[in-house]
Amino acid sequence: MSLTIKDLEKLQAQAPDYRMELVNGSITVMSPSGYESDEVAFEVGRQISNWVRPRKLGRVTGSSAGFTLPNSDTRAPDVSFVQAQRLRTSPRSFAELAPDLMVEVKSPTDSLKGLREKIDSFLAQGTRVGILIHPEQRWVEIRRTEQEPMTLRDGDALTVPDILPGWQVKIEDLWSPQFDELEDEK
Repeated sequence: MSLTIKDLEKLQAQAPDYRMELVNGSITVMSPSGYESDEVAFEVGRQISNWVRPRKLGRVTGSSAGFTLPNSDTRAPDVSFVQAQRLRTSPRSFAELAPDLMVEVKSPTDSLKGLREKIDSFLAQGTRVGILIHPEQRWVEIRRTEQEPMTLRDGDALTVPDILPGWQVKIEDLWSPQFDELEDEK
């Protein structure tokens, strides 16, 4: 039996504390992410939003914002960006489009294969750039349709000039900070 967006909305209303996605007619319950991966996702979203919002370039959302894609899947990336001209007002329910940019951050329970498949499915539905971040191994992979993935590491800068002109962040600035002995502890 193939489920629909209506089925997803009904299940989500019955279990609001669970994050769910509709993929190929099946409901997938999403587990919470690891602490570090969520901290990295929040930082990426913050960095993008701090650039986008004052320039009114579009909308940045986190992992709870769902997108109903052209193939009827309803999915939620860890971070997403939609250009202002494509989404002038925020929908109350799921956005019925593919975001221009989506980000997935690997947590301990994720597989790289599954994350790459998710990004590639967004690209196939109209997303222009997908970014995969691996905090444990400290690399970032930029994926685009019909292009080889590009991997960035500490010392590199992440840019997406065709979507976020002028924006950049150093890769090493994405990682969770390490706190040495604090002054108060001395």
